[in-house]
Amino acid sequence: MTVSDTTGDDRDIVLTAGAVLRGDDGAGPVLSKLMEETPIAGWRAIDGGQTPEDDVATIRRCHPRRLVVVDAAAMGLPVGSVRRLTADDVSTNYLMTTHSLPLTFMLRELEGMCDELTFLGIQPATTEFFDPLTPAVMDAVRGVYAWVAAGADPDAIPAIEGADAAARERTSGSRRDTSI
Repeated sequence: MTVSDTTGDDRDIVLTAGAVLRGDDGAGPVLSKLMEETPIAGWRAIDGGQTPEDDVATIRRCHPRRLVVVDAAAMGLPVGSVRRLTADDVSTNYLMTTHSLPLTFMLRELEGMCDELTFLGIQPATTEFFDPLTPAVMDAVRGVYAWVAAGADPDAIPAIEGADAAARERTSGSRRDTSI
């Protein structure tokens, strides 16, 4: 776990998940590193790595007002797409298996520890070992950072919906989405 503090009065947390050695699955940890290097006032970043569930106790103690969870999610969208997901979305469609516990369990637990929970998925191109982060996913990470810095309005990130289902059928995930 890597925690970056901006002040002792932080009330908002970004919890990231992912494996830096697995290509675009490293999107979350890269976001944490960016927030550590360039802190955003009022926000704390926690790099949960491959076992973000290990940080649940820390989050429980902090009881953040807002909690944003960021991870790669295979949504069948253009590479770099960012969408708001719910625990139900993750359990039925986008369950990533690079973590020791399914994210659905953790998300349901976290819901009671904060006033507002937002889970963001970033569409990866590759999660193969030793692949680098792709440029489209790095752009998405920068977009999420800018979104947090601008106030983290959940409505500013599109939710995964029926319109995305049609996009999943039209694309193999190789195109790039620049919506964020």
